[in-house]
Amino acid sequence: MVQSFSLNESEYQSQLFHAIEDFVTEPSSTAAISKESKAIFLRRIVLILLTSSLLIFLWLYEWNPDTFVQETLTIQGSIETGNSLFRMNCVGCHGITAQGLVGPDLHRVTYRLSDPEIINQVVKGLTPPMPSFEIESQSMADLLAYMHSLN
Repeated sequence: MVQSFSLNESEYQSQLFHAIEDFVTEPSSTAAISKESKAIFLRRIVLILLTSSLLIFLWLYEWNPDTFVQETLTIQGSIETGNSLFRMNCVGCHGITAQGLVGPDLHRVTYRLSDPEIINQVVKGLTPPMPSFEIESQSMADLLAYMHSLN
C-alpha cells in the first residue's frame, strides 16, 4: 500500500526555508543536498533573475516610438501660437510667466527634459496633479517652441 501525504502551507514554507538555509550554509550530513538539486536551484534562481530583468527592460524601453511624438518633432512650431496655447491651458498651474505655482517653474525645462519627455508629460500627464491633454501635433509643436523660448 502506498501512502500519500500533503503539506499544508506552513509546513511547505518551513521545508522550503530549511532547504534554502541548507543550500546557503554548509549542509550537515543529515541535511545534505545533492549537487544536482543545487544545480537545479541555481538554474531556477538565474532564470527568475533573467526573466525579471527582461520584464523591467521591456517596461522601461519603448519598442515602438510613439508616432505622435515623432510627428510632432518633425513640425516647426510657432512661439507666438505656443504662448497663446500656454496662456489658455497652462497658466492656472504654471503661472502667467511660467514661473510655477501648483506646477513647477518651466523656465529652462528644455534643459532638464528632452523634447519627447516634454511631449509625453503634456499628452499623458505623467506627474500628478498634471492632467493629460488631447492636443494636435501642430499645437504640441507650437507649445514645445514656446517652452524652448523660456530658456
